[in-house]
Amino acid sequence: MALEFTDANFQSAVLDSDKLTVVDFWAEWCGPCRAIGPVIEELSKDYDGKVNIGKVNVDNNPTVSMNYGITSIPAILFIKNGQVVDKQVGAVPKSVLDKKIQANL
Repeated sequence: MALEFTDANFQSAVLDSDKLTVVDFWAEWCGPCRAIGPVIEELSKDYDGKVNIGKVNVDNNPTVSMNYGITSIPAILFIKNGQVVDKQVGAVPKSVLDKKIQANL
């Protein structure tokens, strides 16, 4: 199950984590976001215990979204040791995200 990241827990759950963290910025009203949702869930199962994978609802968490300059969603950031190491904007097949995760493990 994908984690839920918020303005309140982003620092501790993402930036302070020693694991690679995949963050999906999304919103309820976004069609492509809903399309990629099941892929994010699958990846969270595939990498359970190895990679933190979660979602940020941009409507409910404007601070984190603004801090990372999120203007198009879905936007997926790959964060390691508090730094963005890769990103993907738009819905893509699972294989694309899988390759990015593997490259940053």
